[in-house]
Amino acid sequence: MLTCVMAARRNAPPALGDVLLVTGTETFLADRAVRSAIAAVTRSSPAAEVTDLQGADLDAGALAELTGPSLLAAERILVIRGLENVTAEVGPRLLEYAGQPAPDVLVVFVHGGGQKGKALLDKLRKAGVNELVAAAPKAWELPKFVADEIRSLGGAVEERGASTLVDAVGHDLRALAGACAQLVADAGGQPVTPELIGQYFGGRAEVTSFAVADAAIAGRTEPALEQLRWALDAGVAPVLVTSAMAGGLRGLAKFASAPSGLREADLAREVGVPPWKLKSLRQQARGWSQGGLATAIRAVAQADADVKGASGDAGYALERMVITVCRARTRR
Repeated sequence: MLTCVMAARRNAPPALGDVLLVTGTETFLADRAVRSAIAAVTRSSPAAEVTDLQGADLDAGALAELTGPSLLAAERILVIRGLENVTAEVGPRLLEYAGQPAPDVLVVFVHGGGQKGKALLDKLRKAGVNELVAAAPKAWELPKFVADEIRSLGGAVEERGASTLVDAVGHDLRALAGACAQLVADAGGQPVTPELIGQYFGGRAEVTSFAVADAAIAGRTEPALEQLRWALDAGVAPVLVTSAMAGGLRGLAKFASAPSGLREADLAREVGVPPWKLKSLRQQARGWSQGGLATAIRAVAQADADVKGASGDAGYALERMVITVCRARTRR
């Protein structure tokens, strides 16, 4: 999600004379923040010249030329990506500029996250630049991302529909945003429903890693193995299968250990799932013991290590995981 850490003009869009710092590992959200900043300036200054370059390619002379007075363009936007890769010579110049920005230039720094370049980041923050943090949402936050995306496009969707789309498309934000745009465009002003999502993504949903996890956690060995083969044949990455299985079992474990007597909304928040999913968790929990969950979670951890290189046969590792999870369920 995009988190605002604004040092000045807290709720105002980026403008000429600003220095904007975009940080975080979620490249889709970072790219969106950059596009939004450019659009905010060009709406009022359509002739503004845009320069987009990598920090590793920037030298002190180019920086002075791009931020100084120009005979060709009175108003400019400079985007510097990979801020963590600027040279030791350029870093102090960027900090100096941030202290005294040109009134007819918007400068956007983009940092990909991590420790590299952190000293420069901290100094820019102390200098009072506006910051947008592009943080990857947690898995349980993805339905809200979908709902917000659809609403921003003028559409409407209920929580179950948003979760259905996540289950069908997966966790990649670019793919989810593209699916939202397609569904809103084709919904014709009507709400985006699970039925409409099924028309577009139903075939894909049948072979997702989530379908494998749901069948295995329900103790349905043959359907789970069949879904697994379909998923692998369809190109689903093995690590997504182990991730979905781990997520399903973690949710089940949280549900089983949650305090009794909680209201539905509080219980959903405690477990980290949308409220409508509590019904399926109740059904699944009837067949699991604490020991069985521990066995299943260990099997998933082993399979995850195997598909990431510990074993040469990812397909076999996943089949063994599915069988172990199904057998760990104490009541079918």
